[in-house]
Amino acid sequence: MKKLINKVDDIVVESLAGLEAAHCDLVKLHPSVKAVLRADAPNCKVAVISGGGSGHEPLHGGFVGFGMLDAACPGEIFTSPTPDQMYEAAKAVQGGKGVLFIVKNYTGDVMNFQMAADMLAAEGIPVAQVIIDDDVAVQDSLYTAGRRGVGGTVLAEKIVGAMAELGAPLDEVKAVCEKVNANVRTMGMALTSCAVPAAGKPTFDLPEDEMEIGIGIHGEPGRKRMKMMPAKEIVEMMAGAIVNDLPFSEGDEVVAFVNGMGGTPLIELYLLYNDLVKFLDAKKIRIARKLVGNYITSLEMQGFSITLLKLDSQLKALWDYPVHTPALRWGK
Repeated sequence: MKKLINKVDDIVVESLAGLEAAHCDLVKLHPSVKAVLRADAPNCKVAVISGGGSGHEPLHGGFVGFGMLDAACPGEIFTSPTPDQMYEAAKAVQGGKGVLFIVKNYTGDVMNFQMAADMLAAEGIPVAQVIIDDDVAVQDSLYTAGRRGVGGTVLAEKIVGAMAELGAPLDEVKAVCEKVNANVRTMGMALTSCAVPAAGKPTFDLPEDEMEIGIGIHGEPGRKRMKMMPAKEIVEMMAGAIVNDLPFSEGDEVVAFVNGMGGTPLIELYLLYNDLVKFLDAKKIRIARKLVGNYITSLEMQGFSITLLKLDSQLKALWDYPVHTPALRWGK
């Protein structure tokens, strides 16, 4: 499969350099480890940090900046970052009010963030972490014990970043993150496989007339493979599984998030959002806020995910709070 790269081994480093060059007013790179730091860090607030394997851009480095993350730690493609990356990033951006790690539920990420937390705690730096596990598709997967952390991570980083920006203490910032995780659900699907550059070929085979429902962001198997259906029926199947899981009820207000996996054009994402609006209208679930676009991807995979977050007045206000990052910005 053709890729726009120089050397396979340099993809992550060169991409990070490009991110810094394009958004030097917002982010800077750590001088000794692979980490994207907020350009004006440290600040006198709780430092919010996340990370994970590369290949999901703009997650997480694209969300570093005012009102969202203070640092992001990227691993190699689909590979967890190391504890020393998280430790050094936290040391660089923490401003004396503590550190919160937002961790997608993948075994390597969970283990390495825990080791970094232990290293920081040993130096007397207050640290807490919340594991995001919003994927309703499967109970366990190739890379996790329990549900996977997927699209809900984006919403958590936005809302938690606002809470920290307002000066809330670490225990309250953590509590808001836990509230988001308790009220968010996601499901994804794929039409095609992604291709990890080092492998040079699709991660899995999917016949032309089939789709994978419940796919993970690394191409992990989902619930089932099915023959292709009209978009409306796909949305109804996925949104139905999400609504029934929490469950969401008549009268609820939600953030509705339609996310592209990297290879799906916007014309199709907006078509899918239109079908989601009709589905939720029929259920009398009100879309109070929305997000449509490519925010947590899987390289060039064709597919999408739906995320719904049940809102209350606090979460709605934090969602509306200004944010200014390379990939998400409003109100500032």
